[in-house]
Amino acid sequence: MKNLFAALVMLMVSGSAFAQSDKEFWFHNLEEAESYAALHEAPILMVFAGSDWCRPCMRFKKDILTTEAFSNYAKDKLTILYLDFPMRKENKLPAEQTKHNEQLAEKYNESGAFPYVLMLDANERVLGKLAFKNQSPEEFIADCEKLQP
Repeated sequence: MKNLFAALVMLMVSGSAFAQSDKEFWFHNLEEAESYAALHEAPILMVFAGSDWCRPCMRFKKDILTTEAFSNYAKDKLTILYLDFPMRKENKLPAEQTKHNEQLAEKYNESGAFPYVLMLDANERVLGKLAFKNQSPEEFIADCEKLQP
């Protein structure tokens, strides 16, 4: 029974890891996102989020970023740079990632707003800001398309 439980846990963990890895256009590092954006001619959607404390951030991720409609659109049109700022100790990011996110927040999110969503080109030129106002994925996609070159 113990081995069966361990096997089930491993299956669940590997399944969730696989689900995340199929999003090859998602990044947590600006340099990697820029390389992908340049190669695929896909602007960067830079998302500042507090995954474990910011209710609007959680809702944005659930209602927009992880929906099938948005994923189908984004996989060919966008590069997602997801910058997380968790508060809970158990969700703490590695120090290097925290520093990276904070440096980008100083440059692009001086007001400290969450969620805060920008679209940039591969050269870090800001194309515009996007607001999450409880719109549908299709409405958010339309907002994204207005900013794309």
